[in-house]
Amino acid sequence: MDMGASWIHGTRGNPISDLAREAGARVVTTSYDNSVCYDTDGKALDEAGETRMEQLRKKLNRCLRAAQEEEKDQSIQAAASALLNAGGAAPGERKEVEFLLNSTIEQEYGGSIAELSVQWYDDDASFPGGDGLFPGGYQAIPDFLARGVTVALGETVNRVEWNSQQAVVTTGKAVHSADCVLITLPLGVLQKGQVVFTPGLPEGKCRAISALGMGTLNKCFLRFPSVFWPATVDWLEYIPEDRGRWTEWVNFSQVCGKPVLLGFNAADFGREIEAWSNADIVSDAMKTLRAIFGRQIPDPSDFQITRWASDPFALGSYSFNALGSNPGMRNDLAKPVDGRIFFAGEATDRKYFGTVHGAYFSGIRAAMEILA
Repeated sequence: MDMGASWIHGTRGNPISDLAREAGARVVTTSYDNSVCYDTDGKALDEAGETRMEQLRKKLNRCLRAAQEEEKDQSIQAAASALLNAGGAAPGERKEVEFLLNSTIEQEYGGSIAELSVQWYDDDASFPGGDGLFPGGYQAIPDFLARGVTVALGETVNRVEWNSQQAVVTTGKAVHSADCVLITLPLGVLQKGQVVFTPGLPEGKCRAISALGMGTLNKCFLRFPSVFWPATVDWLEYIPEDRGRWTEWVNFSQVCGKPVLLGFNAADFGREIEAWSNADIVSDAMKTLRAIFGRQIPDPSDFQITRWASDPFALGSYSFNALGSNPGMRNDLAKPVDGRIFFAGEATDRKYFGTVHGAYFSGIRAAMEILA
C-alpha cells in the first residue's frame, strides 16, 4: 500500500507511463466514472438523485467561473457561500453542495475551500486517459531512475550555504560540498524554515514560499476478512452530514487481490484527525462504512494510516494555489540562485503542480538549468 503517491494521473502521454513501461512495472487503470455515490442514509443515489447532483455540480461550476471573472480574488468558500445564500438552497442541497466542494475540489487540491483561491485553484493542466495504480508500489519508478546513482539516506539537512566557488550542505552526520545543489524540499518544509539558507533566499522566492499553500490528503487503508462492497466498482462516494468526513473511498481489491478499502480525508478534516489515535480514526471510518453497508459488516483485521501534515519531512501532501498567491509565484520558487542553488519539486511546476509528473518535469527543467 503506497502511503504517498499512488496514481499516474492521466495515463495517455504521461511521462510516468513511459517510465513504468521501461521499468517493467505493472499498472492497473482505475476510472472516476466507475463509481457509486451513497446518500447520508447509506442508500445509493437513484437516477433522480444523480440528475439532481449533476444539476448542482453545473450550478456550482457556473458560480465559480463567475467568481473567476471578478477583478478581486476570493476564497472558494466565499464564492460558494454567495451561491447558497442567493440561490436559497434547501438543507439537502446545501449538504450536497458541501459534498461536491469536498469531493471535487478539496480532495483534488488538498486545500480547504477557505484557503483556496477561486481565481487560481484550477490553473493547472492534465493528461487524458484513466488513472494508473501500481500493484507492486510506486517505488518502481524512483528505483528505476536511481539505477547507478549513489544516494545517501538517513541524513537530515540542517543548512545550505554557498559562495562564488561552491555550495555546502550540512546534515546531522556530515558536510557535503559540490559545484551546485538541487533543492527538492517539500513546500511545507520550506515554509517551516527547518533548513537554513546562507545567504538568505531572494525576496521573491521567500514571498512565493509564504503565499502558496501546502495541502493535506491523508489515507486510511482498511483490510477486511472479505469483500462486502461492490467488488467491480473503483470509487465509493458518501454524502456525509459533516462536510469532508470520509467522502471518498477506493476499492483496492481489484488492484492488490486483497479485501482492502482506502478512505481519503483532505484539508480541514484530514488535518484534524492527525491528532486522533489510530483506534479512533478506524472507529470513525467504520461508522461511515456501517452507515452504507450495514451494522453487520466485520471490523477490519488491519490498517495503515498516514499523517502527512505532521510528518516533519513533508509537513503536508502537495501544494495548492492559496488565496493571496498567483501562479507566477511557482516560477519564482523555481528560479536558480547565483548559479549555485537550484529548485525542483511539484510546487515549482506551474502547469502540473500536485502530481508526480509535475515533480518529474521540474527535475528535467532543473537538470537543463544546471547543465547550462
